[in-house]
Amino acid sequence: MTDRRELYRSPNGDIWFLMRDPANGKAFVVHEANPASGGQTSRVEVGAFLRPGAEGPEHQALLRLIGSLVVLDPPSYPARGH
Repeated sequence: MTDRRELYRSPNGDIWFLMRDPANGKAFVVHEANPASGGQTSRVEVGAFLRPGAEGPEHQALLRLIGSLVVLDPPSYPARGH
């Protein structure tokens, strides 16, 4: 059993999901090709998916999701060493 979130759906019907295996907590990306392309499903580790040069809309969608996890207004912390 896995948890999943749709990252991107291309105009041709391909779908990319970010998935997490609840048994071990590891995240990965699953690509489901459209039926006309054979409907094959592939799975890749997140780091490999975001390899250098990977700049497709599905990669940008994952980067936006990761960026949404960043707190924009972090709490103030006392300065160190004072």
